[in-house]
Amino acid sequence: MDNRNIAQSIAQLARMSAGDGQVGGFTSAQWNTLRFFARANRFSRTVSAFAEFHATTRGTASQTVKGLVSEGYLTRSRSDLDGRSVRFDLTEKGRSALSHDPLDALSEAIGKLAPGVRNQLASSLKRLTEEVADSRGKPSFGSCRFCCHLTCALRKPGGEPSYACDLLDQPLAANDLGDLCVNFETAQSNTAARSRRDSKTS
Repeated sequence: MDNRNIAQSIAQLARMSAGDGQVGGFTSAQWNTLRFFARANRFSRTVSAFAEFHATTRGTASQTVKGLVSEGYLTRSRSDLDGRSVRFDLTEKGRSALSHDPLDALSEAIGKLAPGVRNQLASSLKRLTEEVADSRGKPSFGSCRFCCHLTCALRKPGGEPSYACDLLDQPLAANDLGDLCVNFETAQSNTAARSRRDSKTS
């Protein structure tokens, strides 16, 4: 199978998983919105980050988010980072809706793959996402666990590790490390990231 056919197969799989029209009372755009705000960390639960993640306009993203807020699936509040930007969080109603996510069929199919195949698939998709995002000048998103901005230190010998985002100078809990972040940069970018920070302080 040539490269273009593989790309079309990935796109077809995405369409099949999303369903046609409305599924469970939501459009595919609304499902994508709920999934994003369920996975994004507290720094990325914004309209602009959602628009970047799904390669859509901010206006379109804003309308979808606004509709879900009015229906009680998302809440709107001021960001605790700067007090100016707006953050959106999934409500219990939103989490309940995601328990019937049509994407679960694909998730179950992936779960039937052998562990080695599943890990290789995850690694390949991550690389493809990063390369396509880079070619379009877009953030690739990723989790703090694999980000060059993650710092870790032991509070005391034998104690629990303490995590923080070096870019935003914000503490992180252990259960934050798997969330999506718009500020993600691969660990391989660590040297370049530190050089940029050093140049700003010199």
